Amino acid sequence: YRASVRNYQRDGPMNVNGNQEGGPNYFPNSFSGPNVDRRWKQTKVTGTLDIDRHDSAEEDDFNQAGIFWRQVLSEEERERLVDNIGSHLCNAQKFIQERAIRNFSAADPQYGKRIQQNINRRNKGAEGNMSVQANL
Repeated sequence: YRASVRNYQRDGPMNVNGNQEGGPNYFPNSFSGPNVDRRWKQTKVTGTLDIDRHDSAEEDDFNQAGIFWRQVLSEEERERLVDNIGSHLCNAQKFIQERAIRNFSAADPQYGKRIQQNINRRNKGAEGNMSVQANL
């Protein structure tokens, strides 16, 4: 009856089992996360209304972020946000960067473009630093 647990219940009190080897604690993730298995879907509960889980897969996750980018942030705030996101995302694996840029671009094409430019600038600078260090 030994099976490894794969869920998103981590980091709680009395955690003594290796914390799922430091796997990401978000869904969906690209690294060793649990897979959705419809066989274990909770059944519908009937009361005065039908009660069921809401499937959020088809929701608009980008419209509100686009409005925030275009109508709420000033140009200086946009630049700080792009710099903050780019400074962290530049260290991610390429496929994670590409997925993130697609998501930011879905909110607003300019948002994604500016983050991509920021990452490119940072990675180009990092390559130059590596060559200097190699010559030392």
